[in-house]
Amino acid sequence: MADNESVECITEHERILQEIESTDTACVGPTLRSVYDDQPNAHKRFMEKLEVRIRNHDREIEKMCNFHHQGFVDAITELLKVRADAEKLMGQVTDTNRRLQDAGREVTAQTEEVIRCRIQQRNMTTTVERLQLCIPVLEMYSKLKEQLESKRYYAALKTMEQLEKVYIPRVSRYRFCQIMAENLPKLREDIKDISMSDLKDFLESIRKHSDKIGETAMKQQHRTFNSVVQKFNGSPMTICRMSANFLPLPATGLPVITIWLVVLCFQGDRETFENYYRKQRKKQARLVLQPQSNMGYGYPVNRLFDLLFEIRDQYNETLLKKWALVFREIFELDNYSPIPVETEEEYKSVVSRFPFHDAEIEKQDFPKKLPMSQSVPQIYVQVKEFIYASLKFSESLHRSWTEIDDMLRKSTNLLLTRTLSGCLQHLTKKPHIGLTELVQIIINTTHLEQACKYLEDFITNITNVSPETVHTTRLYGLSTFKDARHAAEGEIYTKLNQKIDEFIQLADYDWGMPESDGQASGYLMDLINFLRSTFQVFTHLPGKVAQTACMSACKHLSTSLMQMVLDSELKQISMGAVQQFNLDVIQCELFASSEPVPGFQGDTLQLAFIDLRQLLDLFMVWDWSTYLADYGQPTSKYLRVNPSTALALLEKMKDTSKKNTIFSQFRKNDRDKQKLIETVVKQLRSLVNGMSQHS
Repeated sequence: MADNESVECITEHERILQEIESTDTACVGPTLRSVYDDQPNAHKRFMEKLEVRIRNHDREIEKMCNFHHQGFVDAITELLKVRADAEKLMGQVTDTNRRLQDAGREVTAQTEEVIRCRIQQRNMTTTVERLQLCIPVLEMYSKLKEQLESKRYYAALKTMEQLEKVYIPRVSRYRFCQIMAENLPKLREDIKDISMSDLKDFLESIRKHSDKIGETAMKQQHRTFNSVVQKFNGSPMTICRMSANFLPLPATGLPVITIWLVVLCFQGDRETFENYYRKQRKKQARLVLQPQSNMGYGYPVNRLFDLLFEIRDQYNETLLKKWALVFREIFELDNYSPIPVETEEEYKSVVSRFPFHDAEIEKQDFPKKLPMSQSVPQIYVQVKEFIYASLKFSESLHRSWTEIDDMLRKSTNLLLTRTLSGCLQHLTKKPHIGLTELVQIIINTTHLEQACKYLEDFITNITNVSPETVHTTRLYGLSTFKDARHAAEGEIYTKLNQKIDEFIQLADYDWGMPESDGQASGYLMDLINFLRSTFQVFTHLPGKVAQTACMSACKHLSTSLMQMVLDSELKQISMGAVQQFNLDVIQCELFASSEPVPGFQGDTLQLAFIDLRQLLDLFMVWDWSTYLADYGQPTSKYLRVNPSTALALLEKMKDTSKKNTIFSQFRKNDRDKQKLIETVVKQLRSLVNGMSQHS
């Protein structure tokens, strides 16, 4: 019985000791009290048990201290060695900081000087640009003065027209241009008075010398006509040129053609000149032209008709040159934005000048906008004016309406395929034409192309020749405007890529940053916002054009980013910089997945960034074992990562990992990572060498 109680007491003491060892010091009191509340003399046995437990713990502590003593001594020794290196490093850091501060002061001074020079350069550039705008105006005005002094009035009037419509509006804010603009009407009135005076002198001279002039001309014609025909094989155009030498006026010394060119420039007073001239010539005709009674009409006129046809061709060339200037002026003054119409009257005014019909737009309430810009109805009206001008000359040739219809269609085709097409090609190449303007040009050409059938109907209504006639010439507006659209589309792709390059040049990565900023770079977000707003404008374009532009922009952006990170000038890249670069690429992928332009299937647009994505995933996950094991397999996770590309980027990160070598030798993880990088670099080099040997 006593033995059982002793065993129970020992077990209880073991329990109490375990509880004391595992319980907080503040709660030991109740546990100790249980020792004294137990059997008599139990506390003595507990004290003996406690002494034994203490001796056991002392032996374990002594054993543990003996075991770790040598490591502690070694650590203290290593620490003493590091202290010397730390003091040396501290001295180097202090010296480097001092030299950096000295160099920084010099750089600051040079930076201030560069800023001052940049400001001066900008001011000089602005001044040169303003002078380049003003100098042509001054040169034209000087040319005008010279033309007036030499009595070249027709040329002076054309120079005035260019000054008023082209040159002065560009620099109208300057005072000297305002003075010029005020003087031009006075100069025009002076030329008008001089021209009227010359016309009167001319008519007076004709009246006085008409008999002598006619007699001399007939004799000269009789002597030279046959010799000219024989010499030039009867070419009507050559004979016309030989006959175009104008006789000077006895009174003024000015050629007749000069007077009439000047008169034609005064559109507002042209009727005054014409009426005066007709009235005077009728009076002279009654006095001079008194035909003899025995005059007859049996002379051959074939050569005369040939001459008229050649003159018609020359006349068409003159019309084409004139309308080229008209078209260029229209394009110059266009604002390249949809036509706003506030009321029903304004809408009818536009529709009366251009055949536009759209059921959806007609249902909209006012105010509303028509898709084309103001130049479209103006171009359409001017093409009709050209047809009228060509018709006016063709009617005087006394040909059949079928021939006249053919002449009009051929002339109109020349206007569309050569003159208008050339103006459109020239327009798309102008530097001030931006993406918005190019989009509007494409929309404009689409509407002009649709209007070609109305131009054909317009010619048919004039000549009454059915378009189904076998010999009827068709208008080539389809090819003309299609070529112009293709040129504008090409310029859109080029300018869009140029704009992306401008944003890329603003990138300012800290390639040695220890960790990323946690958000995408500012320049990239600005670029994406620009692309979003730009592609919203593209919604009015044909679907394939907008999709091609969007895909081209994404591919160009992806290529530019890849070239940036692989640039040979970039020597070192930290993992923090790779993480920051990854955030930017993620924003590019989000933009591509947001369907900025409708019509893409699945993740087609995101594939533009697939090369970057696989490369960054490889470095972010550090999954070299998978890459090397699956290389060359079509199911590889990193199929688009070229070994040479991976090697180039890894070499840059390898150089970064060599920094801080004094401390890295004590960090096992850094040493292991460095060894891994060196191993992967060797394997990648072997893959690259294998590829080069295979090729």
